[in-house]
Amino acid sequence: MNVLPLTTNVSRLNGEIQVPGDKSISHRSIMLGSIAEGKTTVSNFLSGADCLSTISCFSKMGIVIDREKDFVTIHGKGAYGLQEPEQLLDVGNSGTTIRLMMGILAGQSFYSVLAGDESIARRPMVRTVLPLREMGAVIDGRMEGKRTPLSIRGGQLKPITYELPVASAQVKSCVLLAGLYSTGTTTVIEKEKTRDHTERMLAKFGVNVKVNGLNVSVDGGQKLKATHIDVPGDISSAAFFLVAGAIVKDSEVRLKNVGMNPTRSGIIDVLKEMGADIEIHPYSGNVEEEPVADLIIRNSTLRGTEIKGSLIPRLIDEIPIIALLATQAEGKTIISDAKELKVKETDRILTVVEELSKLGANIEATEDGMIVHGKTMLTGGTVNSHGDHRIGMMLSIASLICNSNVDLEDSEAINVSYPNFFEHLQSLM
Repeated sequence: MNVLPLTTNVSRLNGEIQVPGDKSISHRSIMLGSIAEGKTTVSNFLSGADCLSTISCFSKMGIVIDREKDFVTIHGKGAYGLQEPEQLLDVGNSGTTIRLMMGILAGQSFYSVLAGDESIARRPMVRTVLPLREMGAVIDGRMEGKRTPLSIRGGQLKPITYELPVASAQVKSCVLLAGLYSTGTTTVIEKEKTRDHTERMLAKFGVNVKVNGLNVSVDGGQKLKATHIDVPGDISSAAFFLVAGAIVKDSEVRLKNVGMNPTRSGIIDVLKEMGADIEIHPYSGNVEEEPVADLIIRNSTLRGTEIKGSLIPRLIDEIPIIALLATQAEGKTIISDAKELKVKETDRILTVVEELSKLGANIEATEDGMIVHGKTMLTGGTVNSHGDHRIGMMLSIASLICNSNVDLEDSEAINVSYPNFFEHLQSLM
């Protein structure tokens, strides 16, 4: 296992970076570009391991995808242009790839098998399997389709109205994509508003998407028309540097071209509530459909807060780094209503608590979240990403304020979403 000595006891951070393209949007650009008619181009594509898994899967289904650094060209073949894959479709570590792609594969007349790494093998798939079976797809797999590998034989689907049992943009997107292959109108009813990148991008490809409060509908039989996607910077990646700038003394960090989709910007609300010194400079630029801004964060005195309810879906991926932020805030921070953390790349409730505790944090797990008691001086030790990219990056930021050596095991997990993370971090020192 790779063990990386991390930089500790940093005096200040200063400078400007542009975080990589949004992972969620990059995934969707490949998927929708593949089933669109014509040539779709994508700029600022995230060339992390997860998104490359999506490219690999669609390449195996006969889609020609050219990539030069962060510029991608997808030669789409239309809704029914995919070919039956000769090989297993390997999604690697990417839950977005497998769950969204299931919706597209459910509408195809051919047979396919999907699997991924050990993390994917542990993650629940029944949440997407059940609505797709209800629409008419034939799906089987380990534990009666609850776990991978999964086999899918799709075809003509019937429309459904589906009430999400959990707040999940992946499940919502899966059902909406399957709805494109149905004979009528498919509607998804959400409990809480989740990220809406699929709805926005479908509209960009010419699909009529109807949004009425928490109800989202699409009609089957619509054609997707090729377009250009300019991917904004990933706010989930920016979150690590926002927290770094807030907790490292005498720091000022500027982040350029960050996506500010309101369904994803909960981290900004939390920073403001905790008293962070943050400036937002919104601009339209040339990024269509997704709001974008430059962000400036400075070190400041922080206070504890409570994070729960409808805020959770807007920052679910940022909770590990928010937990670190809370260790440096005066008072108690309570995070609840976040059971979804248990079925991420790791059980992020237990993993965050275990790893931050190794560094001296006063933090405890609860059934649906965690309680962080601040302000705490962090020490040092050997920590482990557990193969989870967000845990690895969170621990790397934590090391900046530790007063003794920190070694990170399994640091390569960070390549999933941020291949040049350490390069960007070093540039600020």
